[in-house]
Amino acid sequence: MSDLNDLRERICMFARALHERGLTHGSTGNISARTPDGGLLVTPTGSSFLTLDPARLSRFDAQMTLVEGDPPTKEMPLHQAFYDTRATSGAIVHLHSAHSVALSMMPDADEDDFLPHLTPYPVMKLGRVKLLPYFMPGDTAIGDAIRGLAGKRSAVMLANHGPVVAAKDLEAAVYAVEELEASAQLAMMTRGLNPRALSDDQVAQLVERFDVEWEK
Repeated sequence: MSDLNDLRERICMFARALHERGLTHGSTGNISARTPDGGLLVTPTGSSFLTLDPARLSRFDAQMTLVEGDPPTKEMPLHQAFYDTRATSGAIVHLHSAHSVALSMMPDADEDDFLPHLTPYPVMKLGRVKLLPYFMPGDTAIGDAIRGLAGKRSAVMLANHGPVVAAKDLEAAVYAVEELEASAQLAMMTRGLNPRALSDDQVAQLVERFDVEWEK
């Protein structure tokens, strides 16, 4: 039980930090993480990252039955889709961060490689980010679209909505989604200025050196 309680506390700690840094707002965003027994802890629907109560997080058992806490986020379909298609996923973070959402609305946004290759760390931590079309929040079609990627991407950007990142554990998922937003911010800041991006060779070297998933 101590491991479960520790996970509850860390979810709330990271959620509060994300909110305080302006990476989500109001009652937007959601987090889920695998529990030691194979279930999930999930942030509740309508909750604010700023004021989460560890005892009220939605807890699912290994059969995905809600056994404790408040009702979960309406975005459960996208969380479940990642867990179903990426066995290595230990946590998922979904934000409504402003710069990544802004970049998703640009008419020339690349659907297969959403983030421009401006710095090495998004390549290393995220691989190629898939830009998915707009879906109504909570729509089960979001889960279907993620399943359609067959586990080949660890991060997706929901157009006009926000990023979703899956990683091996909670810390890795938080750090990766922060990297996604920072990269999107750089892209928006330098938009139209013809910045010097990483070359294809430099990206290839990163992919090889850090064993990055780099699905076409």
